[in-house]
Amino acid sequence: MKTRKLLASLALAAFGLTTAQAQGVPVYLDDTKPIEERVKDALSRMTLEEKVAMTHAQSKFSSAGVPRLGIPEIWMSDGPHGVRAEINWNNWAHAGWTNDSCTAFPALTCLAATWNPEMSLLYGKMVGEEARYREKDILLGPGVNIYRTPMNGRNFEYMGEDPYLASVMVVPYVKGLQSNGVAACVKHYALNNQERWRGHIDVNLSDRALREIYLPAFRAAAVEGGAWSFMSSYNKFRGEYVSNNKMLLRDILKDEWNWDGVVVTDWGACHETYGSAMAGLDIEMGTGTNGLTSEAEFTYDDYYFGKMYRQQLKEGKIPMSVLDEQASRILRLIFRTAMNRQKPFGAFTNQEHYDACRQIAGEGIVLLKNEGNLLPIDPSKYGKILVVGENATKCLTEGGGSSELKVKREISPLEGLKAVYGDKITYAQGYQSGRFMYNRIDPVPQEVMDKLHDEAIEKAKEADLIIFVGGLNKNWLQDSESGDRVQYDLPFGQNKLIGDLTATGKQMVLVLLSGNAVELPWVKQVPAIVEAWYIGSEAGEAIADVLSGKVNPSGKLPFTFPVKLTDNGAHAFDALSYPGDSIREEYKEDILVGYRWHDTKKIAPQFAFGHGLSYTTFKYGNPVLSTNTITNDGTITLTVDVTNTGSREGKEVVQLYIGDDKCSVLRPQKELKHFEKIALNAGETKTVTFTITPQDLQFYDGGWKTEPGKFTAYVGSSSRDIRGKIGFTLK
Repeated sequence: MKTRKLLASLALAAFGLTTAQAQGVPVYLDDTKPIEERVKDALSRMTLEEKVAMTHAQSKFSSAGVPRLGIPEIWMSDGPHGVRAEINWNNWAHAGWTNDSCTAFPALTCLAATWNPEMSLLYGKMVGEEARYREKDILLGPGVNIYRTPMNGRNFEYMGEDPYLASVMVVPYVKGLQSNGVAACVKHYALNNQERWRGHIDVNLSDRALREIYLPAFRAAAVEGGAWSFMSSYNKFRGEYVSNNKMLLRDILKDEWNWDGVVVTDWGACHETYGSAMAGLDIEMGTGTNGLTSEAEFTYDDYYFGKMYRQQLKEGKIPMSVLDEQASRILRLIFRTAMNRQKPFGAFTNQEHYDACRQIAGEGIVLLKNEGNLLPIDPSKYGKILVVGENATKCLTEGGGSSELKVKREISPLEGLKAVYGDKITYAQGYQSGRFMYNRIDPVPQEVMDKLHDEAIEKAKEADLIIFVGGLNKNWLQDSESGDRVQYDLPFGQNKLIGDLTATGKQMVLVLLSGNAVELPWVKQVPAIVEAWYIGSEAGEAIADVLSGKVNPSGKLPFTFPVKLTDNGAHAFDALSYPGDSIREEYKEDILVGYRWHDTKKIAPQFAFGHGLSYTTFKYGNPVLSTNTITNDGTITLTVDVTNTGSREGKEVVQLYIGDDKCSVLRPQKELKHFEKIALNAGETKTVTFTITPQDLQFYDGGWKTEPGKFTAYVGSSSRDIRGKIGFTLK
């Protein structure tokens, strides 16, 4: 069992002193002193061996403290959507605890789809309370890798395709989490945009794409959010593993951004001693494993930051100053977390957390289509409602890799719908996906699939309304760590099943549970479509809230749904662009990621970035500028009136995009620069105000630059639903 819980207070108690009375006690124990003073004092008392021991794992999810000085170890846990079940000290098996069943919060795609920083702050605070209660010092998340391709198996853990949206949403998450004295570990820094060959693929891209698309959310987490730790990714960047990439770890993260946190490797992502130490890596975790299941037979002292590190330090190959910086950063983290006596106690699986799950999920669910106002479902119109689909009952908090959760409760969509519509609900599974398995598939016999399909069709003939609950799941090669998707369309025979269900002539609502876009060949035949993500413990209640109209949907897509896969920029070139040739990969679409590609290349999406309908309607007035010119040291104010023209209250996300009308370099047709989510009663009008700064007009070309000329501001309800535009000039 962990002993760190009482170490700091016992060390003081041994002197018979409270913190405030700690005269003569080592400064590092006195939490009334500034942290930097405590770090310097503790470092001066440590031996080389003690410093080195802090830089690598001592178990699967902990790194060493300094027992001689009463400095506790660091305890870490997956993941960003909930605190993972306890793992054994030295293998990947569950420890079998009976008190580690957590709350499953919605996946981060759902959080991003709220477009609401207040929801992000609430999310971070709630998941941080659960991590604090479980005595974790670092929670391994959130993830802000950019959604480059819908084939990435881990997109459900991230915050979408746009760097500005991800930047705005990650900052309050980090602040809310760390208010509990638990460090965020922002991941996976950087360019881990696919799971296929993630352990060695060498990513190459322009400096512009790196700076404009892939780094802004990490910078926001570090500079604005004050994240206390980052996780280095598995992949290579320009020929070097990220764990020993000086440009990313030292030059940008630590020096340029003036960041004082700790860089922790992804599990098994360290590959050498000298290069990693000199590049700025601080803690090495998981060496000898694939980060998920495999093991190697050697001790923790055999890590690259173990005996090999001590030897190179003693021989002078690595300066002692490098080790001292590492140890100082780790001590700073410990004083912020494990030895922070001001942090709250935390809480676990309480009603407040379940309520937060339901609220966040309700704001993140996206109404994609609603022909004929089929939704919300009025029970008086239907005698029999048939729910079809395995995802209506499948436990979707399991699987997916390190994001798997052991939950105290998970309300399924079927349970949630039965609670609202009662005996009107019947169920047919329709298809089967097999068990959750790492790195292999559990095939389902075709005769089983045929039987489930036929049963669903027969029941549909007797129903008045069909609710299909399908999509992806967290099986391998679906939305899961360690492997990318292998097909853009829906798996497990769902497309045929959906087609045959629509052929019955019955009205149908389709609920997608996924963390990725999917191909929708039947989109014209299905009148109502909802993207409901993976939304955790309160999934059933949140989905029922939206389908019944208790909650008016206000989510907006954080990424684009292409009609076909080759409409996506990463897939518009040869295999070297995606997935690479197994060694190298070139981001050939450059800065034109997501809607930037669709807009600039004039490729219509199936559903646009920022798209999401409501059960009410909103009218936009004409945008107005405070002036039609801006200088490099000035600002412009843009205002627009938005009116709820429907019959019920609702929330709208007002989005501001800016386009550079003429530039010396390629620029997207427009880019998201600001947004605001507003709540309006029926008939109510609000004025939304945005401040446009010169930074909103910049591009990267060896540095951040603006060029004088004409720009256009676009105000809309999505990247394609532009309600007004107005021009201005930069002088």
